[in-house]
Amino acid sequence: MAEDTPASRRDSEKEARKRDGSGWYRNGAMKPDEPEETAIDLDWVLINELGQFGRFQIINVILLVFPIIAHAFLSEYVFSASAVTHRCKIPECGETGGSGYELFPEWILNAVPSSNGQPDSCSRYAPAGNGSLEYCPVTVFDQAFTQECDGFVYERTNSVVYEFDLGCQEWMRALAGTLSSIGTLLVLPITGYISDKYGRRVALCINLFNLALFGLIRAFSVNYPMYLVLQILQTTLGAGTYSAAFILGAELVGPKYRVLTGSTCLSTFAVGHITMAGIAWLVQPWHSFIMTLYIPCFVMIVYYWCISESVRWLLSKERFDEAKAVLEKVARVNKTKISEKSMQALLTPAPEKENQTDNSNGLVYTIFKSPILLRRVCTTPVWWIATTFVYYGLSINSTGLPGNMYVNYMLVAAVEIPAIYTAVLLLDRVGRKAVLTTGFLLSAACNLVFAFIDNNELVTLGLILFLMGKFGISAVFTSLYIYTSELYPTQFRHTLLGFSSMVGRIGSITAPLTPALAVYWAGIPSVMFGAMGLLASVLVLTQPETLGCKMPDTLAEAEAIGRQKKKTVTSAL
Repeated sequence: MAEDTPASRRDSEKEARKRDGSGWYRNGAMKPDEPEETAIDLDWVLINELGQFGRFQIINVILLVFPIIAHAFLSEYVFSASAVTHRCKIPECGETGGSGYELFPEWILNAVPSSNGQPDSCSRYAPAGNGSLEYCPVTVFDQAFTQECDGFVYERTNSVVYEFDLGCQEWMRALAGTLSSIGTLLVLPITGYISDKYGRRVALCINLFNLALFGLIRAFSVNYPMYLVLQILQTTLGAGTYSAAFILGAELVGPKYRVLTGSTCLSTFAVGHITMAGIAWLVQPWHSFIMTLYIPCFVMIVYYWCISESVRWLLSKERFDEAKAVLEKVARVNKTKISEKSMQALLTPAPEKENQTDNSNGLVYTIFKSPILLRRVCTTPVWWIATTFVYYGLSINSTGLPGNMYVNYMLVAAVEIPAIYTAVLLLDRVGRKAVLTTGFLLSAACNLVFAFIDNNELVTLGLILFLMGKFGISAVFTSLYIYTSELYPTQFRHTLLGFSSMVGRIGSITAPLTPALAVYWAGIPSVMFGAMGLLASVLVLTQPETLGCKMPDTLAEAEAIGRQKKKTVTSAL
């Protein structure tokens, strides 16, 4: 016989209540299979009524694929400002016109110094006579003296290097990529403000318009400074396209499908890079190439009228009439129904909390007071710097591999797709640390080996090593957001994740400069990528595993990760 206790009597009284025909308790509490304390929020409605990933969400994500692809076009400087093989122009040998001369005629080694049989790009022997294009003997030059080039002969013309005569100015050429990365840092607070103040849809359309407008104007640059200024303006005012599209797509997807949605966005970004390389291959003049990329982007401004605003944002701003219209549209398209009770719960303003958490100590004080948190704050930004440095560095340097630079770039972008889904499959099976450490070490090992092989002789091996290095770092990139966020308490999670990500931009800002170092030794960039990967992999080992651990809400819980028995979080839904 069951023991008669106050708790059991209360349970019996609850079970004794009879439901009326509406399916609710007579006292209007809630459905019998709902926990009494369950609050109805948007996630609950998506799971139980509207559908987590129905037809509406699928259409929404498909539409947002195109802005994400357009965002990948911001890396077009890899081709429009790509390095071009060149040498000094030799007027004494008949090269007195503008262009169209053979890059390496038979007499070239008579006119310029060489290293391992390769003509020097930036110097020539002093003139001592005159020859012709067909015949220019060694006697035309005084090989005891060298001098800088007065002009250049270029291998191809589809780059700003030829257009603006940037021969032997490798650091200046690489500045286009650096300024682009600086712009992606500056855009974060701008897009964040617009997104939170005026809505995700407005932020998306503004970024798309700026991306298209400044990209189109840049196609008509009359000099390199104009090209650079428009480059940083374009990314500063238009590089928020990805984040705006991602948030707009993810905020209406149920919890079960958010990882899938995020993986789809990352894969689409890789598809954008493949698409960009294909267009660069087909449309060779750099002016036409840029116009081909950005003119179609103007069409996507119609998204302001085609895509619904984020329900979460509308609810947070208490724009309840618009939120109700979107929710009803979701239900209609998904062929589901949202109950009046749920609608009322969502459209009721949340009461303001009278007693807010006291944060008087401040974030900085808390960090220095906690040695564990301090170690993490010093460690996670290094992971981000290493990841962005290697990830963007490999993409940029891929155009310098032997063979077709367009095919090489497409392969390096395509390998990201299996890496993304491999990371997603392994994160919840082998753990966060294992995925990150393995990814960093794989990338580091491949880069270090690549640095010391002859890529011109072992072309296939070199390409495989390069692709495996990109595979490893892409898997890391996919996992880094999750692991970093799980190490910090709720109170400071967003701030410290954002801090790590922003400091990590140091890697993406410096990565475009690495090809300039290859002038001194071709293996320098790969050695740097390998060293950063090794450093980051060691630092990963200093932090605890978070797989199966409860997401820390307090500082004490964050400090206890790794010291407590793992506790798997079970959904209350």
